[in-house]
Amino acid sequence: MNLLKISWANLREKKLSSFLSGLLLTLGIGIISLLLLLNQQLDAQFRRNLRGIDMVVGAKGSPLQLILSSIYQIDAPTGNVPLAEVNKLKMNPFVKTVIPLSMGDNYRGFRIVGTTPRYVEHFEAKLAEGKLFATTLEATLGSKVAEASGLKVGDTFASAHGLDEAGDAHGQTKYRIVGVFEPNGSVVDQLILTDLSSVWAIHEHAEVPPAGTKPNDPAHEVHDPEFAPVAADEKEVTSALIEFRSPMGLVALPRQINANTSMQAALPSIEINRLFSLLGVGIDTLRALALVIMLIAGASVFVFLYNSLKDRKYEMALMLSMGATRTRLFLLLLLEGLFLALLGYVSGILLSRIGLWLFSRAAEQDLHYSLGQFGFLPEEGYLLGAALLIGVLAAALPSLGVYRLNISRTLAED
Repeated sequence: MNLLKISWANLREKKLSSFLSGLLLTLGIGIISLLLLLNQQLDAQFRRNLRGIDMVVGAKGSPLQLILSSIYQIDAPTGNVPLAEVNKLKMNPFVKTVIPLSMGDNYRGFRIVGTTPRYVEHFEAKLAEGKLFATTLEATLGSKVAEASGLKVGDTFASAHGLDEAGDAHGQTKYRIVGVFEPNGSVVDQLILTDLSSVWAIHEHAEVPPAGTKPNDPAHEVHDPEFAPVAADEKEVTSALIEFRSPMGLVALPRQINANTSMQAALPSIEINRLFSLLGVGIDTLRALALVIMLIAGASVFVFLYNSLKDRKYEMALMLSMGATRTRLFLLLLLEGLFLALLGYVSGILLSRIGLWLFSRAAEQDLHYSLGQFGFLPEEGYLLGAALLIGVLAAALPSLGVYRLNISRTLAED
């Protein structure tokens, strides 16, 4: 008697009950697996971009918004701050490096960031071709930008105002591409990097209407193609990334900046931990929901096998009368529970990968972040053990009825 074939045949005979029990297991395992995948990849992305940045300074506002916009490029900046105040931080004994950032434009949704070569060194970005930006209106593209836009070294493009491609184009001045970075898994992949002077040049077409002219009066519009340079002490940047020389900077410097300057200091470690704690509530809720679904699936398997045993009492009694042992019949029912658990697990893992692919497409389109690691996680091995345990327990309880089956009475009744 082949127990595997008989177990599989019994499951196929009860298609609807088997499907519903397997579906519940699939949903529970799929949700937990997807949460594990998202948590692992989001954590890796956040930590990769955060490494080596102890503090961010920028315009006063939301500290979390400042962190997200300056480090991860996924929020709007809080405003601009004087470059002179940022440069003063370079002389502070607690400060090791200061990396200024100037933002506000984009090309096809990819942000253009004015900065220094130190930004590239910090993220360990390497050139795939060409060179790093060196003068005004030279730009070096991240790998995702080059792939999505089709731009290459030597091409020119006009930026658009704002952080989405619907902004007004700066058609009078164009950037020239001088290099493309290799993919390195950091935020650099999705950025267009240029010199600070480029961002200032794009926005320094100052046009002063005659005195007494009403705003937006078309009779007095002036179109001056020449740059109107801003004095050095009036230049502004969006924010700056700070690395401390010693841990003492973490204690003294943020309070000093917030109290004595027009800027605010935000600590990434604190703000990101706060963000993950807020997200953690939702993640924990979803995880608890998935566990409840798995327990319901276990109960469904129990009811399915219990009813199956009642319907097959005569068949079981006949098999016992023909020489089958009660232990073999117990194992037969146990295998049915294990089959359902394995099917639910495999389907759940596949469902989680489909969910991750859909989530990755949305994140790529809206935020230009990729979440494309579909490999098997060690934690999913524990998930397999949990699924098998639920299947065994749910099958074992009704299967014990085999040992209480009265052969002669059952055959006589039927």
